[in-house]
Amino acid sequence: DPNVFERLTRRPLLPDVMRGIEAAAAAGLFIKINVVALKGVNEREIPEIIAFAHGRGHDVSLIEVMPLGDVDEDRIDHYLPLSAVRDELAQRWTLEPIAFRTGGPSRYVRVRETGGRLGFITPLTQNFCGGCNRVRLTCTGRLYMCLGQNDAADFRTLMREGADDAAIDAAIDEAIGRKPKGHEFRIDRRCAAPSVARTMSATGG
Repeated sequence: DPNVFERLTRRPLLPDVMRGIEAAAAAGLFIKINVVALKGVNEREIPEIIAFAHGRGHDVSLIEVMPLGDVDEDRIDHYLPLSAVRDELAQRWTLEPIAFRTGGPSRYVRVRETGGRLGFITPLTQNFCGGCNRVRLTCTGRLYMCLGQNDAADFRTLMREGADDAAIDAAIDEAIGRKPKGHEFRIDRRCAAPSVARTMSATGG
């Protein structure tokens, strides 16, 4: 729905995105479409998006909304547990668990009727922190050890001060050693403020 796309992205550019997907496919690139499931916004489009992607040989990963950054709308109102989405999809299709992994947090099934892979990223309903192996380096040189925490290591300053490879390696080891056991995401009426002030676009993905 172009209107839903524009509401979410604040840009009327759905045709551009569709052309980009087509160009990537024509170039032989592997394509996975990530979809944040939002109650009352795009939940009814999820089966259509899956059918669209699988019909073209692309993977899909569904993601629970995460409390990152201040936004105009209340995340509590739009929080949609993927357990509920999966139950609804199971009424439509046969979801077969598979061992496929990408090294990330997505847990995959194969949709028998489409033949495509469908992933579920569930930071809230099925915490995956125990197996998380991800860190994120921003364009400003800050290394975040957890998407749901504020702790970060400043590599820009380190490199501008002339640190050699050994010092940088040591700083990476020290930062990884601070990787927490879990995030602090909470979505409920008692925690109205976002768990982390920075937005996803500021962190990068």
